[in-house]
Amino acid sequence: MTTSLDTRPAPVRPDSPGAVARAGGLHPVGVLVLLAGAFLPIADFFIVNVALPTIDASLHASAAALELVVAVYGVAYAAVLVLGGRLGDRFGRHNLFQVGLVGFILASLACGLAPSIGILIAARLVQGAAAAMLVPQVLATCHATLEGERKTRALALYGATSGIAAVVGQVASGLLISADIAGTSWRPIFLINVPLGIAVFVSSRIVVPANRSPHPASIDVPGTVLFAATLTALLVPLTEGHTLGWPAWTWVLLAVAVALAAVTVVVERRAETRGEVPLLPPSLLKLPSMSRGLAMIAAFSLGFGSFMFVFALTVQGGLHASPLKAGLAILPMAVLFLLGSIVSPKLINRFGRGVLAVGGLVQGTGLALLIVILATGWPHVSLAELGGPLLLVGAGQSMLFAGLFRAVLSDVPAHLAGVGGGVLITLQQSGLALGVATLGTLYLALEPHSIPEAFGSAVGVQLGIVVLLVVGSRFLPRFTAHAADIPVEQ
Repeated sequence: MTTSLDTRPAPVRPDSPGAVARAGGLHPVGVLVLLAGAFLPIADFFIVNVALPTIDASLHASAAALELVVAVYGVAYAAVLVLGGRLGDRFGRHNLFQVGLVGFILASLACGLAPSIGILIAARLVQGAAAAMLVPQVLATCHATLEGERKTRALALYGATSGIAAVVGQVASGLLISADIAGTSWRPIFLINVPLGIAVFVSSRIVVPANRSPHPASIDVPGTVLFAATLTALLVPLTEGHTLGWPAWTWVLLAVAVALAAVTVVVERRAETRGEVPLLPPSLLKLPSMSRGLAMIAAFSLGFGSFMFVFALTVQGGLHASPLKAGLAILPMAVLFLLGSIVSPKLINRFGRGVLAVGGLVQGTGLALLIVILATGWPHVSLAELGGPLLLVGAGQSMLFAGLFRAVLSDVPAHLAGVGGGVLITLQQSGLALGVATLGTLYLALEPHSIPEAFGSAVGVQLGIVVLLVVGSRFLPRFTAHAADIPVEQ
């Protein structure tokens, strides 16, 4: 009796992740792969804060160079963000996702192997630019391939991913540095992106569909270059000036930044007059919600970016906490920010822009308590004492940010919603970088004399910003209480 073996391949299920992707759809597994791709760049902005003292000891970096390790990533991210989104629309989002991911992996490898602080800063610059190519494709793909409840759920998961990335970035940094794997010190915080990135890359080729915009916006190369040059001319003197004693070239660069900003405005106006869609559309910026809200977003981000930088240095340099404890110290704030990000949209739907004022008051209370605790208890301050105020800071930040995000886009026309979202995220990232360059510099200038004074001064400025945001929220246009489903061109 003979038997025959059926060697034909098993049929592919039409609802499998790969089959759905080949048909142009996005399976839930594909959504998770895209979110994993976005997770890595978001976490990488925060992962270096805890590692700065260790990097300093290893590469003998100046205080200004350490600021640049954080800030250049944010500047490159902000400057290339909208360009990355428009390249994806034109040449295919899946293609740009993979190109950005490969660039991010290679730049992460260069960061992890950097023999000097200069090479580390250069690699961080490339890493931020690669992230700006990758991240915009995540939301754009979700918007293009999902509908209804599935799209809403994907957007909520994206927001949660941002909060989780901030938490994991800080904690993972402390864990990896404390582990000191094979004597590599801080380097695994970057090298870990290599295997994780490769896993996401391979998965994305199977479960993420190819798609592009049927009507892609024009690519504003002059506007992108001018905006990047303006940020650079502003960032470099702000970070290097104090350490070098404010030589003449720092003041020249600040003047150049003002001139470049003026030229950028002229170029963007002319581009819009020709019927193009510039990087920063002047007509869009004139809308009440944009003109007022964007300034508030930038100010909020400036305070947030500086706080993460200053807090990490205070806990490690002043309270002599280990990298692991320093990473865990920020956990109360990060967890409440994550939970608040989930609850805040519902509060906004019910109470409108009043949530901004409440969030600002809660955050301001937490910041004030931190200043008082460090000023009165120094140097005998335990990390546990900081937990309560950090909970307030995280909860307040989540309400304030969610409300600002909704308010900024409240009167943007539907056909420009993606452009408006791109401008918002660009200003947010710029604020994060400039926060490190400005208030971070203030902290470093005062730290040698008194760490509590340095912390109180830097965080005190942030507290003043929060007060201004509470007052300014009264002048924002009222926004409708509905769940926003707005495509964001990041």
